[in-house]
Amino acid sequence: MTDYKSKLGDLADKLRKEVPETPLQEVRPVRFAGAGKEKEVQLNTWIPKGLLKRIKSYGVEHDLSVKDINIMALTSFLDAKEPQRNTTEDRS
Repeated sequence: MTDYKSKLGDLADKLRKEVPETPLQEVRPVRFAGAGKEKEVQLNTWIPKGLLKRIKSYGVEHDLSVKDINIMALTSFLDAKEPQRNTTEDRS
C-alpha cells in the first residue's frame, strides 16, 4: 500500500514539474478541385410538389443532387432554345 502511495505521489510531482508538450495544429488552406468554376448564385423558385418528388426520385436513382439535376435541365432547355433565339435575332 505504501508503494502505491509513493508511486502516486511521484506521479503528482512529475506532472507538476514537467510541462506537457502541446501538439501544434498545422493550418493549411483548403484547395477546392473546382477552383476555376464559375461563381454560383442562388435561384429560388416554386415548383409543383409532384415535380419535386420526381426530381428527388431521379436523383436517388442516378446519384445526383437536386442542384445537379436543375443545372442539367436548365442548361439543356436553354441550349435547345439557343438556335431559335439566334434565328429570331437575325430577322430583326
